[in-house]
Amino acid sequence: MLAKRIIPCLDVDDGRVKKGVNFVNLTDVGDPVEIAAEYQKQGADELVFLDISATNQKRQTTINMVEKVSRQVFMPLTIGGGIKSVAGMDRLLKVGADKIAINSAAVNNPQLISQGAQKFGNQCIVVAIDVKKIADKYVVYVNGGQKKTDLDAIAWAKKVVELGAGELLVTSMDKDGTKDGFDIELYQALNQVVDVPIIASGGAGKVEDFSQAFLKADVDGALAASVFHFGELTIADVKKSLKSKGVIVR
Repeated sequence: MLAKRIIPCLDVDDGRVKKGVNFVNLTDVGDPVEIAAEYQKQGADELVFLDISATNQKRQTTINMVEKVSRQVFMPLTIGGGIKSVAGMDRLLKVGADKIAINSAAVNNPQLISQGAQKFGNQCIVVAIDVKKIADKYVVYVNGGQKKTDLDAIAWAKKVVELGAGELLVTSMDKDGTKDGFDIELYQALNQVVDVPIIASGGAGKVEDFSQAFLKADVDGALAASVFHFGELTIADVKKSLKSKGVIVR
């Protein structure tokens, strides 16, 4: 078994880290560079930086902010937000990104997944999928969770992997910011159709939620924001708990 990853996430809006519940009512958390440096000290396995207003503002992820964050961390850095071209991916990789996350752009232009994978390698392309459960179906949302699509999330996940995605970052919008645990059924369903690493996002509230995600849903990474941002949990707390339950962590 590969070591499981604990991944803090910086949702950045207008140069500040923000956090809300169910993708709305965002509150200011702090400076991305300072927060990234703190997660480096805590021993995070990776860091995800999402420019959550870039797509809706029709702009590229802020390059200089990514560059500043990348100077603070020596762990893998995944960057997403407003990336619409291979050239845009290239710019971010050159200033310190290790992996590129695409969401809305992948839905609007699925071939961008293949183009990025061919140029930079599958391991570099992360497809982020924002999911809301409607009736009995998991539905894909884009534009920072503001726009519903007709895509079934499970079928979409299978397609993006076929196109070359090397990893999936799947956020349950229903669970986002609620702190009542990850959507285990969602990740179990995804694991039945794809064979690439899956990062679970949305719902982390206590240390047991992480072990549930790894032991019941068999995800490869668990992402959290508010519980780490506000000091309710530390990376060390989570890893200690996971080790006690037999989960391999770094």
